[in-house]
Amino acid sequence: MWFLDLMAEFRDVFITVVQALPYIAAYIGIILLTLMIWRFIKRLLTPKKDYGSLKTVTFGDESAVASNYAASAISILLIFVMWGAFTGSRLVPSFLHAPGPFVGTTSFTYTAEADGQAPDEATVTVRVFEVGQEGDAPEVEPGDGWAKNDSDSIGAWRSGLIRVDKNDDYGRKEGHRVTAVNGQAIAPGQSVETENGRVGMSPKGTLNFEPAKGWQMEPIWLPAPEAVWSRFMEIASEGYRGSTLLEHLSYSLFRVFAGFILGALIGIPLGYAMGLSDWFRGWFDPIVEFMRPVPPLALIPLVIIWAGIGEEGKVILLFLAALWIMAIAARAGVSGVAISKVHAAYSLGASKTQIMRHVIVPNSLPEIFTGARVAMGVCWGTVVAAELVAAEKGAGMMIMVASKFQLTDIVIMGIILIGIIGFGIDILMRLAERALVPWKGKI
Repeated sequence: MWFLDLMAEFRDVFITVVQALPYIAAYIGIILLTLMIWRFIKRLLTPKKDYGSLKTVTFGDESAVASNYAASAISILLIFVMWGAFTGSRLVPSFLHAPGPFVGTTSFTYTAEADGQAPDEATVTVRVFEVGQEGDAPEVEPGDGWAKNDSDSIGAWRSGLIRVDKNDDYGRKEGHRVTAVNGQAIAPGQSVETENGRVGMSPKGTLNFEPAKGWQMEPIWLPAPEAVWSRFMEIASEGYRGSTLLEHLSYSLFRVFAGFILGALIGIPLGYAMGLSDWFRGWFDPIVEFMRPVPPLALIPLVIIWAGIGEEGKVILLFLAALWIMAIAARAGVSGVAISKVHAAYSLGASKTQIMRHVIVPNSLPEIFTGARVAMGVCWGTVVAAELVAAEKGAGMMIMVASKFQLTDIVIMGIILIGIIGFGIDILMRLAERALVPWKGKI
């Protein structure tokens, strides 16, 4: 039974992926199109004779590949344009908007039957109003037949049951039943597509009208960029749950840096010991390799049991997230030192301390900085999980509390802030690596 349920879930996921393929293909097509346009423009602007034109090999040459800032700018701009297009944003020209939900007045005709009566037709007029507004059902004439015309009002992206038998001369006691919509036969569990929506029939025979949703996302699921910006300005000026936005972000940063520094202070010496001593490597290697794939989320129950729900528990969780990454990075840095350099130092009469200071540490620092960047990213991503442990302040707390009340604009705002700050931290670590390890890639 469980296998059939699993296969059904897999089928649903597969169908969802297949439905998303056209959008993924369109996005890839846009990337390739912008690449072709950029290369054409670059070819027009680039002199015929320069250093690049003299290189015999460019594809596969890592030194010839650097981040293209034009591609980065276009990529970010495209994401925001797509975001605005699928939310009907005022920041995006209307001709770029994806088709939105139907708003206005529409109608459909149903055919009803009753015991001992000839089939009759009536019209249902529906007024679809925008979300957040109120819409009254339009007034309609009842008509001349025993099946009377009906009206109702439904919000965009919503659906509503319409009891067409309520005002008919013959109701369900007289065997009232709907047999067709707009001339198409319909039965319980079936539906008929109309010009501006879909009419379905419930198992009990009640009609359900669902207005056309279009391609745009409902604001409760994905708000427009200006709505997120408005919420950001509101929280930046008024705060959220008794604390300012700066306080929330400061608490998150403090937890991340505290956990990362503790993990580095223990992980780096542990990695050096594992790289220099077979005894330490044999002792700690099983522990490190066992804990490395364990996600920090799985440790939350233990952290609560051991350290409680205070600040210590959050820092401990981030410490454990960084510890194993830093230990493996330091061990890899030591293992990557060319043995010829060690032999050369010994031949010049260097002691173990001098080899450690002048050979092993300088040559292992690039690996350690790479591990530090990874560890910082993991810690910053884990802070959301860490702040699930009864946090009163923090970016993760903002996201989790907002999600409970379906405040999607706050959730997206928090995600964007976390991404921007994480990217800023990574840039700072790259600059630090460039300043402290200028010999990376040169020796």
